[in-house]
Amino acid sequence: MVNKLKISSLEANTIAPEMQYNTSRGKLLLPEYGRNVQNMIRHAMELEDRNERNRAAIAIIEVMGQLNPHLRDVDDFRHKLWTHLFIMSDFQLDVDSPYEIPKREVLEEKPQQMPYPKSKIRYGHYGQYTQLILEGAKNMSEDEKEFLKDKMGNFMKKQFLIHNNNTVENNVIAQQMKELSHGVLEIDNPDEDLTSTNQMLRTLGLNNNNQGRRPNNRNKKKNQKKYKK
Repeated sequence: MVNKLKISSLEANTIAPEMQYNTSRGKLLLPEYGRNVQNMIRHAMELEDRNERNRAAIAIIEVMGQLNPHLRDVDDFRHKLWTHLFIMSDFQLDVDSPYEIPKREVLEEKPQQMPYPKSKIRYGHYGQYTQLILEGAKNMSEDEKEFLKDKMGNFMKKQFLIHNNNTVENNVIAQQMKELSHGVLEIDNPDEDLTSTNQMLRTLGLNNNNQGRRPNNRNKKKNQKKYKK
């Protein structure tokens, strides 16, 4: 009985090879093209005549373009198709390409590692450029410092409110500006020199916790009707 099962299993593998599991097949280098294209490329590699291989490669390129019509929107999409053709052949297909044949070393080359920025930002809601501008105030003239205090003070207050759209004390903005500029920029009267919080919130389209609330008169009207009865 065991021998019969072995024979029947062997016959099934020979009669219906398409019922094999994908795990037992070769690896798909570019799965988006499917196994049929991979088999076509493998068949083209087995052709001995170079002219036949060239004709087969051109036919495969046409099939690849039909399977992936979105590549037509890519600049020089046929060049991309030919590159994919050589990748799926594991760079072993010997045909005449209208483009430069890609090299495995170039395509598998890893990009250089980008250095991670190491600069420290004292207050994240202001950003790095605000900090750099305030640090550079020491090299400015007195008129430029006065102009910078006015503009950067309101800008810092605006950034603070965007980050925390509730409220902010003007002396906090003045203190943080003095800190970031290393004592060069100092606002004498923050409450007078800076724009009011309510006006800035209206400009930004933000509301305080107490703003935008409508009094609930529904219960009041119900009670009035009740007493009238």
